[in-house]
Amino acid sequence: MDYRFTDEQEAFRQELRDFLSDNLGEDWRGIDPDAYFHDENWFHIRDLTAKMADRGWLTLAWPEEYGGQGRPHIEQMIYNEETAYFRAPTRDVSIGTHMVGPTLMLYGTEEQKSHYLPEIASGEAVYCQGFSEPESGSDLASLQLRAIEDGDDYVLNGSKIWTSGAHRSTHCYLLTRTDPDAPKHRGISVFIVDMNTPGIEVRPIINMFGIHYFNQVFFDNVRVPKRAMIGEKNRGWYIAATTLDFERSGVASFASNRRSIEELVELARETDTNGKPLNEDPMVRQRLAELWTRNEAGKTIAYNVAWMQSQGLVPNREASISKMMGSEIAQEIHELGVQMLGMYGILDKGSKWAYLDGRLAWLWMDSISLTIRGGTSEIQRNIIAGRGLGLPRG
Repeated sequence: MDYRFTDEQEAFRQELRDFLSDNLGEDWRGIDPDAYFHDENWFHIRDLTAKMADRGWLTLAWPEEYGGQGRPHIEQMIYNEETAYFRAPTRDVSIGTHMVGPTLMLYGTEEQKSHYLPEIASGEAVYCQGFSEPESGSDLASLQLRAIEDGDDYVLNGSKIWTSGAHRSTHCYLLTRTDPDAPKHRGISVFIVDMNTPGIEVRPIINMFGIHYFNQVFFDNVRVPKRAMIGEKNRGWYIAATTLDFERSGVASFASNRRSIEELVELARETDTNGKPLNEDPMVRQRLAELWTRNEAGKTIAYNVAWMQSQGLVPNREASISKMMGSEIAQEIHELGVQMLGMYGILDKGSKWAYLDGRLAWLWMDSISLTIRGGTSEIQRNIIAGRGLGLPRG
């Protein structure tokens, strides 16, 4: 198997690197975890998004009629890989470009595609994902937000929780229950809801870093037109499953992990303990080499997912393998970093003794959530077992 990229693809990669270096700066290490939507970052993020949209980079592989460039999926993967490695703050449009857009192309009407896709491609639309609900945990199919048909509309009542960026979003990609009497995996429908619709209330959830990233969103008699339903009524579970495959299929986590490992290598080279650099400790060297190797192996799985998408295939178990590996390796990387530095590794931002200004400790704490967000590792293993290995349900 030949993993080499073409000369044109390598030139595109270099173009991306030059752009990101020029716009983010040589010393850029990324924003604080999950601080995308804070004022001090938000307006800079939107400016960067506009520049990328002007170049057509947000939706490289989309058809031209929907605002894309019709370029190979591999180039879209290169874009995702490089922006993740540089920690470019592109979270404002990623749900729209990576999840909602591809799902609309599969299940949306021509009217819906013409209406929603150009706004996503231009970077104007900012989407949040209305999936999780209070008391549901990882059992997404147990959702209870009701959508009742009333004339030309549906009336929505209920709430969603852990809704990332809802307070900055223009639209919500929403799962609702349209048939409460159907088995729980049926009777679910998908809507795109304008966040300015009367009856929507967004309440902040502040995390342990003091950062406003998550929200709980309440729907009180919210009227949504029928034309905003995506796909067939009561078949939303199957649409959502496809959307989650798109969410879990990226190469970004492995690129981000590679950057983090490189930072640990740099830290080990520059940090002395007991009179010698950390990189002379055989245990540190072994763990760094092991994590690098595993991360490179995971990257090949993500590359395969991109190839499947280029062939018109929807990755399923492959996407779950990629998501699970990327998130679990990320946890191990940042745990190792804290262990390498001992008590210094857990010092908070602002401490004069904190390495990387406390960023390592924040990334370590933030990484705990990575095996929960977007589907827990336990859920991914169930998908791999059932859909990948054909094992019976327990």
